[in-house]
Amino acid sequence: MQEITAKELKELIDKKVDFQLIDVREPHEFDDMNLQGELIPMGDVMDNADKISKDKQVVIHCRSGKRSAAVIQALESQMGYKNLYNLKGGILAYIEDVGL
Repeated sequence: MQEITAKELKELIDKKVDFQLIDVREPHEFDDMNLQGELIPMGDVMDNADKISKDKQVVIHCRSGKRSAAVIQALESQMGYKNLYNLKGGILAYIEDVGL
C-alpha cells in the first residue's frame, strides 16, 4: 500500500497540486476537526466509489490510519484502484507534525 506522510500531504496542499483528499471518519469526528477533505464515512465508501477519482492522486485518511488502510485495500482489490495513498498516522499525525 502506498503511503504519504503528514508533511508530504502539507506540501501537496501548499503547492496546490490537483489531488483528492477523502476523509473516511464518521460525521461527528469530521465536525470536530478536519483537513477540508471530502467526507465519505468508511461504511459508505463502496457505495460511493464513483466519487473517488481514478485519474489523479487520492489521499485517504482517518484518525490514525487504520480505517483508511482498510478502505484502500478494499478499493484496490475490489475496484482496481492504483492511485490511492494512505495518510500515515492519520489526522493525529497531521496535527502532531504539521498542526491544524
